[in-house]
Amino acid sequence: MFLEYTIIVIYTIAIVLIFMYALAQLNLLFNYLSSKKKKDNSEQFDFSNPNEIPVVTIQLPVFNEMYVMDRLLENIAKIDYPKDKLEIQVLDDSTDETVKTTFAHVKKLAAQGLDIKHIRRTDRSGFKAGALKEGLEIAKGEFIAIFDADFLPKPNWLKRTVPYFKNKKVGVVQTRWGHINRNYSLLTKIQAFALDAHFTLEQVGRNSKGHFINFNGTAGIWRKACIIDAGNWEGDTLTEDLDLSYRAQLKNWEFKYLEDVETPAELPVVISAARSQQFRWNKGGAENFRKMLKRVVTSKNISTKTKIHGLLHLLNSTMFLSIFTVAILSIPMLYIKNEYAHLRNYFYIMSFFVTSTLIFFVCYWFMYRNIYGSGFKKFFSYIGMFFTFFSIAMGFSLHNSIAVLEGLAGKRSEFVRTPKFNISTLKDSWKGNKYLRKKISPHVIIEGALMLYFAFGMYLAFVIGDQGGDFGLFPFHLMLCIGFGYVFFKSLTSKV
Repeated sequence: MFLEYTIIVIYTIAIVLIFMYALAQLNLLFNYLSSKKKKDNSEQFDFSNPNEIPVVTIQLPVFNEMYVMDRLLENIAKIDYPKDKLEIQVLDDSTDETVKTTFAHVKKLAAQGLDIKHIRRTDRSGFKAGALKEGLEIAKGEFIAIFDADFLPKPNWLKRTVPYFKNKKVGVVQTRWGHINRNYSLLTKIQAFALDAHFTLEQVGRNSKGHFINFNGTAGIWRKACIIDAGNWEGDTLTEDLDLSYRAQLKNWEFKYLEDVETPAELPVVISAARSQQFRWNKGGAENFRKMLKRVVTSKNISTKTKIHGLLHLLNSTMFLSIFTVAILSIPMLYIKNEYAHLRNYFYIMSFFVTSTLIFFVCYWFMYRNIYGSGFKKFFSYIGMFFTFFSIAMGFSLHNSIAVLEGLAGKRSEFVRTPKFNISTLKDSWKGNKYLRKKISPHVIIEGALMLYFAFGMYLAFVIGDQGGDFGLFPFHLMLCIGFGYVFFKSLTSKV
């Protein structure tokens, strides 16, 4: 029975952690809904007075962006802001032919009167964080706006964000990401679904109650003094944005999140690109949990509730590890349930934790309704999207769990950029993209085996026990089989 009880203990811990995360999401939903009843009375600069318009530097950290570089520069050139108070830094760490074409484009824009510079480093130490830090040393602006290569801010972006810095306590203004290729494929729809939940429910839910939020690496703007006071950019984690965000807020800087300011961007259209992005985000999140745990817990500047939300925020990526643990152990648990009658009450109690799924279902519905609208048709569309999202998210759980374990263990790895495609319609093709990885990840083979493992779990539902089967976990195993199957076959056909 030792093995059985060990499985039960590990399974129970993972289930309880998922439930705690679900409760935190429910609390964020209540915060989100209550925030909608409040009017924003934040003080703002009066841009009708030229003396109140501060100098801004836009930083564009780029690396081998052949497909989107021209689009990025042309878009940034359209930003509506006084030219004498705007500086643009193209922080170009590229190692391919785009160095020359970017330089030529920057030179052309400079000839048109833009204060734009093409900045190159002799080495890429610190990756993106290193580039941002080096650019900061010579930046003219009191405020630093940052955009990744696939982001397309609207011309009035600075005029809608900079005014909030009149409050000298505000260190960051972050905007909501939009998705220019949301409906390109099932993969982009799933990514948009997950990101929309973060940029509505989570960011607003935390920010509205003064809990810690994160600058999302792009589509936001920093007060230069805040960056320096917080210790500047550091490249010791894969998510330097989350790292600096927490260090700044632990120093009592306030963050302002603007849900109504959307900054469109491109979602990865190939699963290999999505995998590399997910790996970086989840490993970086785990690295920041290791780095920030003690600082958050021992901080005397923040409330207990903010600490709890902060720790759960830093543990976001670890939820994949909990989900993967529950998934793997669910089949042994099916055996235990049907072999040991004296444990029946335990399984009755554990059935309560199905409410975690119900909580997520309710929370994400409010997000979905905000974007797509309400009504019966929308609700039924949401049901399909919710379970598709959950299935594929679980299909990524092995890949993301490995990232989390590496992050928690302190294993260092190189910053792997997400290749950009400049794709928005089905007519566009990604197959000629020179930046795509050509090798198949060894994880893919295991994901294929897991698809078969959960298919076996579905078969067990019909034959296990002496009561004609046990179908309690059948829906769960069906979703897992579909999720791992999707990731497996998509990864093979996309030549990751």
